[in-house]
Amino acid sequence: MTSAETIAAEQAFEIPTYDKMPMALVRGKGAHVWDAEGNRYLDFYGGHCVSLLGHCPPRVVEAVQAQADRLLFYSNVTHSPVRARAARRLADLAPGGLGNVFFANSGSEANETALKLARNHTGRSGVAALEAGWHGRTLGSLATTHDAQYRAPYADVLPETTWLPVGDLDAAEAVLSTEEMAAVLLEPIQSIAGMRAVPADYVQGLRRLCDATGTLLLFDEVQTGVGRTGAFSMTEHLGATPDLIALAKSLGAGVPVSAVLVDEAVAGSVEPGDQGSTFGGGMLAMAAVEATLRTLVEDELMDRAPEIYAHVADAVGSVVEEVRGRGCLMGLRLDRPVAPVIEALREQQVLVGGSADPHVMRLMPPLIVSDDDVAAFAEAFHTALDTTPAPPRPH
Repeated sequence: MTSAETIAAEQAFEIPTYDKMPMALVRGKGAHVWDAEGNRYLDFYGGHCVSLLGHCPPRVVEAVQAQADRLLFYSNVTHSPVRARAARRLADLAPGGLGNVFFANSGSEANETALKLARNHTGRSGVAALEAGWHGRTLGSLATTHDAQYRAPYADVLPETTWLPVGDLDAAEAVLSTEEMAAVLLEPIQSIAGMRAVPADYVQGLRRLCDATGTLLLFDEVQTGVGRTGAFSMTEHLGATPDLIALAKSLGAGVPVSAVLVDEAVAGSVEPGDQGSTFGGGMLAMAAVEATLRTLVEDELMDRAPEIYAHVADAVGSVVEEVRGRGCLMGLRLDRPVAPVIEALREQQVLVGGSADPHVMRLMPPLIVSDDDVAAFAEAFHTALDTTPAPPRPH
């Protein structure tokens, strides 16, 4: 099928999701993807921050193919060697004390599970989340997504969330001292909001407040986790360890999978039947997880994240207002709306993403991106800026 035929078929038979890019992708390798007409694109978007190891990483492809030959699927009502291996690798990389794992299928499901576990463990129902945070579209996680345009159609059925202004510990203390809050949920870097980093001292303060009030601290590391920022978890960068961490996006290097890392105390309060997921922990996903984590460690790829960040910042820093984020989760704040720049980059066969901030472009390159790839991106970026001039400054 051509791109035009594919687009027509999807529009005929699927309900709308995103405003899609006008191409049909059919192949990927490393930091590049190809469309149905054979055009090659440098991918600094990664399909919503998923392709941590690049497209079709060899160990992951081999592991999934081998597992498909043995057993495509059986639910986690039985034990599985490949699941055991994946869980062990994940526990080994988890921050200290968070070596208990629940496998699911998406970031939204992982966040919902974390919220359920917190409510069950504390016996409380209240949840606080940070302003500008994004945690998913299913009802439980949607309730903690701050953007009102997504919550509004379902407001009458969503659980109530108390919103905390980022950086204001006095406001957080006032909320948590009511003894009604089960959990505080936060993204260490608010990606969709425009790569807004949550200050480390604020997170450390939240940790102290949660300890004092019996509230659980939850990290949504759906985008920041699995080494994308240069460490497996943002706990290392922030100097604070949460009680639960939600992982997804990069965990399967392209295979749908998510996980919740759970501390000993919370895990000890879970009984058989409290949680479940038919496809969570499925064999193909577990093969992908084990191979992804093995590649991450054996190839020492987490060390590449800060190097790539520095190279991109050096290449574009002189013409952007701010370089945000950490590692391979970057935001470029421009002096103009980014949408025309993103389109101009796509015309040069480079893929990047936007954000809720119209002046912030998101870059989510794989950890295997080369210096030549960064140079190619930078050249295309400068050309895109030249063809999309900034609006005139007011006098």
